[in-house]
Amino acid sequence: MSETKQGAKTPLSASLQANVHAVNARFGSSSDLVIRLFRSDAAPEREIALLYIDGLVETATINESIIAPMMTMELPAYAEERGDRLLTSMRACVVSISSVKETSTMEEALQYMADGHCLLLADGGVTALLADVNGGQQRAVTIPQTQTVIRGPQHGFVEDVHTNVSLVRRIIRSSNLHVQTHKIGEQTHSNVSVLYLNGVADPAVVKEVYRRLAAIDIDGVLESGYIEEFIQDESFTMFPTLMNTERPDTVAASILEGKVAILVDGSPIALIAPTTFFSFFDSPEDYYQRFDIATFIRTIRYVAYLISMIFPSLYIAITTFHQEMLPTTLLISLAAQREGVPFPGLVEALLMEMTFEVLREAGLRMPRAIGPAISIVGALVLGQSAVQAGIVSAGMVIVVSFTAISNFVMPESSMAATSRILRFGIMIMAGMLGFLGIYVSVLFIIVHLTSLRSFGVPYMSPFAPSPNKWVMLKGIFVRKPWWSIVLRPMDTNLRNPRRQGSAKRPPAQRHSGK
Repeated sequence: MSETKQGAKTPLSASLQANVHAVNARFGSSSDLVIRLFRSDAAPEREIALLYIDGLVETATINESIIAPMMTMELPAYAEERGDRLLTSMRACVVSISSVKETSTMEEALQYMADGHCLLLADGGVTALLADVNGGQQRAVTIPQTQTVIRGPQHGFVEDVHTNVSLVRRIIRSSNLHVQTHKIGEQTHSNVSVLYLNGVADPAVVKEVYRRLAAIDIDGVLESGYIEEFIQDESFTMFPTLMNTERPDTVAASILEGKVAILVDGSPIALIAPTTFFSFFDSPEDYYQRFDIATFIRTIRYVAYLISMIFPSLYIAITTFHQEMLPTTLLISLAAQREGVPFPGLVEALLMEMTFEVLREAGLRMPRAIGPAISIVGALVLGQSAVQAGIVSAGMVIVVSFTAISNFVMPESSMAATSRILRFGIMIMAGMLGFLGIYVSVLFIIVHLTSLRSFGVPYMSPFAPSPNKWVMLKGIFVRKPWWSIVLRPMDTNLRNPRRQGSAKRPPAQRHSGK
């Protein structure tokens, strides 16, 4: 445990040289630590030190708003009495930075310097000024890379948590949007911001999020995945119990539904809690286009998810144990294709699935200029060559290809990865027991899903453990028109479940055309 964690604080010294030496020693005489000593016209006999980390601050702001005014402007005579009075007067009359804090401890001064503040020390004073001049090179707000939409906002989160919070505030322009920031990580001191809508979100869920975050004790947090594994309800499950997204509009929509968002400094991926199984099948674009089209596409997602999980298993079970279920013509065609294949259906399917997973991973790791080409060409060449060589049948190539395409339909990659892993287990069960193996596997998955919780919310809500109102069940598969969506999803104890006045469409004004 560090001294800061234990609560020990080192007070600043009255000697300017001692303070500068201590700061320099704490940073190990780092080459990016800038130390500027100068004297002001207001107190020429008092030496002042300006310290900051190069690359974390805007040097132009420092020069224009701190150094230049201090070296030219005059202060009242009483400011020359002590170093503390000098800094206090400079803070009030000279430094034109909006956010300026005072500190009297070395640990706080070092922490704020690492956050992009500059430190102002005066000889004879035991306090210091910390001016917020955070800056440096950062990635600009661009189009989301993993969750794209045709119709809707085209901006995504970046690695700066302050920018991400501002993107959400630009959507939810309300004082009820509360933001609380915590420092997590003994060495990284990463900013983790919790966002929720006061008066709507369940206070018990908000309190539980704070409790789990406060219990984290780790050296560093580099990405929101660190936080996700610490605060999720169940670690040993393949199904994600927290939703992640890089879209500000998705976060804003979830907050309006009464959920809590977690943003981590250094990560463009936000976490949303609590969540349910069916939330992963919703896309932001569902609520930007017509409700009938959105309902049709949402239905396709559910079907595609089932296909991506059990389609190869069905092929294995039918061709191995239940050939009588196929029409005679199709059975003869499949038998002719498999005539020269030396492997049983299970080995053939496992071989093709593993080959496709390798191609998928290679395409992700290759440079972007050639990654997609490698994946497409590799799949075509290997598939065609394997069929011609008699290693696999053409029907198996079709099954594996359609399964892979169905997997890409999922809007959430975390849920899509779950079906990719479970697919192998169901295939093995189908190869050993046929349809009985598929039935047992699916039953086991359903039982496991009903046992999961996300911050106390049943994972299969509103279906299990007890079905809620029919209007909530219908809303899972059907995207109702916006004028009829009166209630928020009542997965938690929302303080304000109504999101609009009444389920009535505004009357249309008819014109005679004359």
